[in-house]
Amino acid sequence: MKRSLGMIVAAALAVAAVPASAQTTLKVRPFGDLKTIDPMTTSDYMVRNHGYMIYDTLFAQDDKGAIKPQMVQSFTTTPDGLTWTFVLRDNLKFHDGAAVTAADVVASLKRWGQLDGLGQQLTAHTAALEAVDARTVKLTLKDRWGLVLEALGKPSSMVPFIMPERIAKTPTNEAIKDPIGSGPFMMKRDEWSPGSKVVYVKAPTYLPRQEPPSGLAGGKVANVDRVEWTIIPDQQTALNALQAGEIDIFEEVPPDMMPLLKGNAKVGVTRFAALQAVLRFNQAIPPFNNAKLRQAILHLVDQEQMVRAYVDDPAFYTNCPSFYMCDSPYFTDAGWPKPDVARAKQLVKESGYDGSPIALLDATESILHSQTLLVAQAMRDIGLKVDHQAMDWPTLSTRRASKNPVAQGGWSAFMSGPAAPDMYEPVGHLALRSNCEKAWFGWPCDEAIEKLRADFTMIPDLEGRKANARAVQLRAIETVPYVPAGQLYLVRGYRKDLTGLLSAGVPVYWSVGRGK
Repeated sequence: MKRSLGMIVAAALAVAAVPASAQTTLKVRPFGDLKTIDPMTTSDYMVRNHGYMIYDTLFAQDDKGAIKPQMVQSFTTTPDGLTWTFVLRDNLKFHDGAAVTAADVVASLKRWGQLDGLGQQLTAHTAALEAVDARTVKLTLKDRWGLVLEALGKPSSMVPFIMPERIAKTPTNEAIKDPIGSGPFMMKRDEWSPGSKVVYVKAPTYLPRQEPPSGLAGGKVANVDRVEWTIIPDQQTALNALQAGEIDIFEEVPPDMMPLLKGNAKVGVTRFAALQAVLRFNQAIPPFNNAKLRQAILHLVDQEQMVRAYVDDPAFYTNCPSFYMCDSPYFTDAGWPKPDVARAKQLVKESGYDGSPIALLDATESILHSQTLLVAQAMRDIGLKVDHQAMDWPTLSTRRASKNPVAQGGWSAFMSGPAAPDMYEPVGHLALRSNCEKAWFGWPCDEAIEKLRADFTMIPDLEGRKANARAVQLRAIETVPYVPAGQLYLVRGYRKDLTGLLSAGVPVYWSVGRGK
């Protein structure tokens, strides 16, 4: 521990030793606040974004969706597909100066494999995961499984980040407390002030790949000495700060604010990520433990109205009647019901709904706030008693972990916007997973969907997988783990003197620098 602290202090001093006039700082207004530093114990995207700052991965997805080696130098697999061997790049180091070893990789993947949906699938098919030597990891499967590289290179939430073995051995029911990582930036824990600021500095121990950056893959070169996440809950205040040059990037600019930026020649806006707006139900408690009531909401939600509540410009939304993203190879509209208020009312009647309060959580600073209000009124219109509860996103992300009854601080439904990579296919799909206690908040439980998801990984051809994805959708229309409310595109506001901005589906800040 003393050695680790010494290395961190030395690295921080190395950055501080750069003359103030030569230091470069990137100031970002992220969409929310960082409440924990453990990217494995929650799917919250703020801690995911934090993870991409301080960790690296064995593989990563490029801007065309292909899986590319990242920390891996080379890999091989036997003809039967049962044994995989991965060799790490030479001279990889953690932020404390310690070498990244195969033992670190094994411990990191084992912890991830207990918590992530795709990781759980890989773990179920694993006979052994072991360190052969300091740089070599061997994975032995029980049977041929088709998504090994896709799992190890999966983007977005619950990413298989590589951390030191001693940290990765933290029990899964505990959050890690040590931010020592393997990535291009390191966290300044002493400057972290929840609700105010999170600070990262360039990691002098990090060795980037030589390829140019592409998506989440390639060379992760830190072109600034320091990145500051400035927490600004009020959107107008954030917009003013961007206009004045007090911040460099405003993530998730509300579309209705975009016209206010057009007159500033020093500020630009761009689409940088797609998401699926979802209405998630708590199936652990009444009333949405009743499938009929969930089906009522599926028939009630009109995607066209929902996406236009976000923005009335088709450049920033897509009506997408599916559980999968519209550009996914597994997209299907099979079985999708048309909006039908009369049918929704009939299903409410068939559900036996007793008038109990529905606690609808609403993160008012979220881009989905207007959609939440629309859903609340639509539910009331079909006879549901809605208790609309306004709060900020950090409070919502904490509250949604509760399984208490509504009267004891529990919840019934909330809206969220999982990123596109989390919603492409049945196995990695954040919100379709229906494995009860291990599922995403809301905890849907359905053996049929879980069997289909497991079968998907064993199907060798694309057409067979498409048929499986269609079957998953048809079953999900019956069980309704959630209701898709359209596909939206996030907007980033930025100062035009920045260079190297990436559209990676996740806001990342390697490659970003300042023009001369």
